[in-house]
Amino acid sequence: MYKTHSCNELRSSHSGQTVTLAGWVHRRRDHGGVTFFDLRDRDGLVQVVVNPDSTEEGYELAEAARPEWVLQIKGVVQSRPEGMENPQLDTGDIEVSAVRVRVLNKAKTPPFPINEETEVDEQVRLKYRYMDLRRSRMRKNLENRYHIIRYIRNFLDQRGFWEIETPILFKTTPEGARDYLVPSRVYPGEFYALPQSPQQLKQMLMVAGVERYFQIARCFRDEDQRGDRQPEFTQLDMEMSFVERDDVMGLIEEMFTSLVDELFPEKTILSRPWPRLTYQEAMERFGKDNPDLRFGMELQNINDLAEGCRFKVFEQTVANGGDVRGFNAKGCGGYSRKQVDELIEFVARYGARGLATLGLTENGEVKSTFTKFLDNETVQAVIARFEAQPGDLLVFVADKPAVVYESLGRLRVFLGERLGLRDPDTLAFCWVVDFPFVNWNEDEARWDPSHHLFTAPMPEDAHFLDTDPGKARGQQYDLVLNDYEIAGGSIRIHERAMQEKVFELIGLDIDVARERFGHMLEAFEYGTPPHGGIAPGIDRICMLLSGEPNIREVIPFPKNQVARDVMAGAPSEVEEKQLTDLHLSSTRTPGQV
Repeated sequence: MYKTHSCNELRSSHSGQTVTLAGWVHRRRDHGGVTFFDLRDRDGLVQVVVNPDSTEEGYELAEAARPEWVLQIKGVVQSRPEGMENPQLDTGDIEVSAVRVRVLNKAKTPPFPINEETEVDEQVRLKYRYMDLRRSRMRKNLENRYHIIRYIRNFLDQRGFWEIETPILFKTTPEGARDYLVPSRVYPGEFYALPQSPQQLKQMLMVAGVERYFQIARCFRDEDQRGDRQPEFTQLDMEMSFVERDDVMGLIEEMFTSLVDELFPEKTILSRPWPRLTYQEAMERFGKDNPDLRFGMELQNINDLAEGCRFKVFEQTVANGGDVRGFNAKGCGGYSRKQVDELIEFVARYGARGLATLGLTENGEVKSTFTKFLDNETVQAVIARFEAQPGDLLVFVADKPAVVYESLGRLRVFLGERLGLRDPDTLAFCWVVDFPFVNWNEDEARWDPSHHLFTAPMPEDAHFLDTDPGKARGQQYDLVLNDYEIAGGSIRIHERAMQEKVFELIGLDIDVARERFGHMLEAFEYGTPPHGGIAPGIDRICMLLSGEPNIREVIPFPKNQVARDVMAGAPSEVEEKQLTDLHLSSTRTPGQV
């Protein structure tokens, strides 16, 4: 056998035992005719000492060995000399005195250091991903991902869920993002689609009487990339029959609370039970429906103070139906003109035409871009509204509500990060509920679903679908963690008449709806139970629990930010014969990107 023990397994209790190890040379050191090196495998490190008196041939091999060579070591476990212990290693009390060294494979000099955490260009890391994954941080991320998924599987198994795989080749039914299409060789001109999610299929499983289903599902969306998105990703797909909203939310809250307690005891869950915010409350307090609750700086509306205040920007905004909102950036009252200009430039990226500021110096003096237009009573009312103290900075945006929310919501997070208020070891879970059922699409002059086509309206709001759809709320619920939506779910429509009404509401021609979703409409006529579900994003959850800045750090082989696999060179051209077999031709010209 190549090894009798893993490198991280050995302890003082193994002293005197002869063991065989195999792994990679992590670090190598020569000391007075004796060679020391750390041998690394997946589980950790152990120090190996090679003395020519014990193995002359092994000593020569050890002298020649370089980082990332693969070695097999046979040796005797012994305690390290007193004072030479390494408390930073689990195996720091012992070392292995080699009696035989065998080179299993040599290695070229790595493209970047494996034995230390250094800044490496991401494109280089992705090109040599198999090397990058040897580094301790990346190995830990993979381990975290494995333990998270294993915990979820065990938790759901104990609560009566069945894990069921659904097809990867399915029907194209555009529902938001573009589908990845797969041409059929057997049926010329026809295509499968890779699933954006198993939404329809899991509802079919509820029709089939499965009642409790889950799957660690691969999903595919042909969309522009961001730091927390990939063209293919993994979600925990779940669906349950005979449930209401609170049943789904309660199960998920129990699962993730216990998961954190067991797997990440160093993390602190900010609130138990998790807060529940309505969509409107989240927008008004935080400017976004995926708020970061780890810090304050909540938005306040000052329309009542702005009306008639003699500052034209505020007055006209309110008169035109807009909003004037702001927040208290605690401790930023001493910001320089240059620093304030940076904040102005920041909100401009999100449509804000300006940023009004009111700073209080340490001695209470007011420094402002607009208070010269206001009387002292109004100024003091504004200061009181935000409970401002000497040293604070109040920031305001006056514009259409959507612009105000977007710009201030992002500025709040930006300043929270700058001020060190976003502790990665604090987990601020919360639920956001009572979303609008539909949103009006100005460009297309139609109603768009807030969640997806199959979300049910709140029972008490269903009548609004006929009279005033904008007032209806959906039975949707989002799980938010530290500024990220990590799960979205809803109670589904389970009756054909309601599903057809929603298709009609969003402007989907009934014949088109029946062509795309006829299988679901027909199924709803065969005793479909009330059902609902949710789909937590595995990649985002692993990212946040591992303290990483983007999901590429927790995916073994991710695409880069422009959706390319730089290690394997995908996507790539194919042979003309392959296109011919698939009855396809390419319109791409040589050199075209």
